Amino acid sequence: MTAELSGVGGFDPDGAGGVHPALSRRRGLGQTSARSLLLTLLGEFVLPRAEPVWTQVLIDVLAGLGVEPKSARQALARTAAEGLVTSDRAGRRVRWRLTDAGSRLLSDGAARIYGFGGPAREWDGRWLVLLVSVPETRRRLRHRLRTRLAWAGLGSPAPGVWLSPDPGKEAQVADVVADLDLDAVTSSFIGPFGTIGEQAEVVRQAWDLDGVEHEYEEFLAEFADADPRTPADVLSHQVLLVHAWRRFPFLDPELPRELLPEHWAGTRAAARFTELHARWAGPAGAHWTSLVARSE
Repeated sequence: MTAELSGVGGFDPDGAGGVHPALSRRRGLGQTSARSLLLTLLGEFVLPRAEPVWTQVLIDVLAGLGVEPKSARQALARTAAEGLVTSDRAGRRVRWRLTDAGSRLLSDGAARIYGFGGPAREWDGRWLVLLVSVPETRRRLRHRLRTRLAWAGLGSPAPGVWLSPDPGKEAQVADVVADLDLDAVTSSFIGPFGTIGEQAEVVRQAWDLDGVEHEYEEFLAEFADADPRTPADVLSHQVLLVHAWRRFPFLDPELPRELLPEHWAGTRAAARFTELHARWAGPAGAHWTSLVARSE
């Protein structure tokens, strides 16, 4: 995500707060990292306030996260080229605001991020099973189908088979199938698991829960001792917290507790995210407001 920090932007490696471990382990991930951090920053601070922000404010905050000014400017330019932000000039200064498309994208992302990780829902034992046949020669279509169904939380225990323990997702899945023009080669079933085979084995084949749990453990380790002391530290930690958490809606299918391993790390990780976000949101927002005010 970011280059290593060394006393940059309020992070003091020898101070009380210390460099966040996520920063010290993530070197040289380049432009993708800068743009990804920029989107997190825009979603966390620019979107809720619906106000333009000067280039220098964004560059300064990203510098506190280890992003070089050149990379920050390139990330801004790329994000503008994608139609997510637009700029206007006042003399030699440039300020940025979200476009309608950018606001929609970040609003959808925020809803997914902050609506994720709540208490496991009650499960009635029914499954949604999808059978879809896409020839291997149509690799691009197969990739699009796989990406969209995985985003919806479905897993695939075998080629052409997708499933979810949430039958309520059938309408969402039907939209995906229709959008990709696969209605003629797709069928769905809803019902309980039968007497043949083991439900736990199907879950193991459909989702890499060990890998997801490892990611949760990494998240918990990164934020185990996080204790920012200065306003700049708090803002940077808040960005990193959201940035680290936002990947989990893509990774975790949010299975019912009956299908999860005992002592599932995702439960502890969600509690830690909620705790830290609530603790840091006020001070981070206040510091952002002060940065924007000083830039005027």
